[in-house]
Order: sequence, then structure tokens, then C-alpha cells
Amino acid sequence: MGVFNFPVCTIFAREVLEATLIIGQYRTVIKKSPQYADEDKQKEALKAVTSSTLIASAIAVVMIVAITIPLGLAAKSFDNRAAMIIEGVSKIVAAVCILQLSTKCPKWLGFYASKKVMDGSLVEGLTLKSIKFNVTWNIWREVAEVGVFLLPFFLGENSLVEVPVSGAVGIVVGLVAGIGISYISASRKDLFWLAFSLSAVTGMLSVGLFTGGCHKFEMVGWGSTPIVWKLEGKFWDQNRLPMTIIKPFGYSSTRTLLHVICFWSWTILLFAAHYYKYKQSQRIFAERAAELEEKENGSDEIKVKVENEPEGEMPDAVEDEEHTIARKEDADN
Repeated sequence: MGVFNFPVCTIFAREVLEATLIIGQYRTVIKKSPQYADEDKQKEALKAVTSSTLIASAIAVVMIVAITIPLGLAAKSFDNRAAMIIEGVSKIVAAVCILQLSTKCPKWLGFYASKKVMDGSLVEGLTLKSIKFNVTWNIWREVAEVGVFLLPFFLGENSLVEVPVSGAVGIVVGLVAGIGISYISASRKDLFWLAFSLSAVTGMLSVGLFTGGCHKFEMVGWGSTPIVWKLEGKFWDQNRLPMTIIKPFGYSSTRTLLHVICFWSWTILLFAAHYYKYKQSQRIFAERAAELEEKENGSDEIKVKVENEPEGEMPDAVEDEEHTIARKEDADN
């Protein structure tokens, strides 16, 4: 009986990679966003990311323990079909959240416009409330998925001893890959390319989540589609290192027709969402520029009018206003 199990290692590596990318993207955007230029506000936002991560992880671990212990004591086998359905739903929900994150990254960095305006300044969508919700949901999902995948190992007679070492190796691999990708993204000084890289990474992650989630429904028997192609060999296996590292971005060594349709339809939706945001932003920026120009022209006209008034005389508007005030005072008396 060994102490290392490759599937367990890849489970941890894949889920830790996704969680690290999500945390890294939020931290990078917070550090680069003008909305959090103030040091105290930035620290508060980064603290929200950290606390949300810890809370979500703790809740997921408690739930896993609460489920596995009763099942183990009762010696009941876990329904893999139910696990795949749960995973499929969670991946699709996460795909929607991450797609929204992909379109919000350029807005937070000032390349897409926000519709909301308050006191003359943009009110961006990166609030503490949204940070806490999105980080908590996605990190909880990643940790919970690890537990769902490992339930058969927890319930097996000899497999449990393989989890600690295999999991530790997988966590290290996932952390190194995720931190590396996040560091490369964060090290970009050009905000345009930073926004582009953040949107690309999160967008590809969204495509991978949606494709994988839909494929899970195919695997549980809700309808299968023909295999379009299959790459032979252990190296190309999406469930083994190294190719499992890019599985979160939509890679699969075996492509079914559903895989292909979901991959390209979600990719097109991603591009369409960014195109819509871009065109909408161009219109909003143009409108704001026109409003600003109009205000500046109006200020210049008033200034010129005041300068042209004979010395000792007030502009008509000011004079009328003073007459109105005087009449009100007379009426009060």
C-alpha cells in the first residue's frame, strides 16, 4: 500500500490553482485600482479578501467533516453521480461569477466606464460587499469541491492514508502555478496590458468552468454526445500533471461535441460581453466629455460677461438675485 495517489494530487493542484488565481486577481486589482489609492482603504480591502478566504475555507472544511464522519461511521458508499451533479452546478455558477469578474477588471482599472456617478466621481463596482461575497463564494466552492472529490477516498478502506502526502504535493503545485500566474499579471506596469491580462486569465477560467460543468451533466447520463477527438498518452491526460494545470482554462484530452459547443459558445459570449462593455464605455466617456466641455464653455462665458461689465455694475444675473432677496426681506418686514 503506497502513500501517494496521483488523482488525489491532481484534485488538490487543480482546485488550489483556481482558488489562488481568484485571490490573486482580486488582490492585484485592489492594489492597482485608483479607487483604492488610499492606503487605509487598500489595506481594508486586502484584509476583506484574506478574511473572506479564511472564513470560506473554514466553513467548507467543517461541512466536509460533518458529512464524511457520519457516512464513514455508517459505512455508506457515496453516490458519485450526485457528486458530479453538485460539481457541475457549482462550476456553472462560478463560471457566471468569473465572467462578470473578467468584464469588471477593466472597469476597476478605468478602461470601462461605470454608469453610476456620485458627487462628480465614478462609483466603481469594487465595493467591500462585492469583494466579500465573490471571494467567499468562490473559495468555498473550491474547497468544497476538494471534499466532494475526496469522499470516495475518505470512505475507502485503504485510500485514506494516501490523502495527506498526495494532497500536500498537489497544494504546493497549485500554489506555485497560481502565484506564478498572478505575479506575472501583477508585475505589468502598463495598466492597459494589466487589464487585458486579468480579463484574459479570468475569462479563460470562466470558459473552462462552464465547459467542465456542462460536461459533468453529460457524464452522469443526462445525454451523451459523440467524441470529436481524443489525445492518447499519459502526458495529454487532463487528469494528470502537467496538463491538469491548464484544465481549469478549458483543456480536455477528450473532446465531445458538447465540449466543443460549450467551449466556443461561452467564448463568444465572453467576447460579446467585453465588446458590449467597450462600446457602452465609449458612449459614456463621450457623453461625459461633452458635458465637461459644456460646463467649461459655460464657465468661460460667465467669466467673459463679468469681465465685460462696466466697473461698479453687477452682472444681470447677480443683480436680479439681489433684487429678489431684497424683495423677500421687505415682505418679511
